[in-house]
Amino acid sequence: LCISVSFFLGFCTNLLLSQIPEHILAQTNNKTEIICELKKEHAGVYWYRWSQERQNFEFLIFSNPLGKATYGANISQDKFSVHGASSHTSYSLHISHLHASDNGTYYCSISQSSQLLLGSGTRLVDVLPLPPKTTQAPLSKKPVRCITKSKAAGKKG
Repeated sequence: LCISVSFFLGFCTNLLLSQIPEHILAQTNNKTEIICELKKEHAGVYWYRWSQERQNFEFLIFSNPLGKATYGANISQDKFSVHGASSHTSYSLHISHLHASDNGTYYCSISQSSQLLLGSGTRLVDVLPLPPKTTQAPLSKKPVRCITKSKAAGKKG
């Protein structure tokens, strides 16, 4: 599958990259991680997000094997970070301070022959709001009367 973005550059899914998990369901203000496995060592990994709501493909971050990161326009360094394994064949995208605006499909990507080869994609399905805080009523100090089985069996009616 190739999506032509311009005459010179295309985006393609490829078996050289795999991503886990396929779907993420998270909670507001929590964090999550997406792992990208490469079949062979590469010069670095790009991360993109497709937003169905905004209908755009947004560049998030590029990380090279030395751990140096380059961020896209208006991308928070506090929110996104990439960690690579020493083998340079596994990279994980960490997303913190999750909010509903983070929903979308995240792709890891490598550049090869003037194309960006995309991973299988990880869909951040929904960032759920925090549950409402509830107050618990204090436990009653009133004694509770119990009837044992033998007493209950002896009673008629």
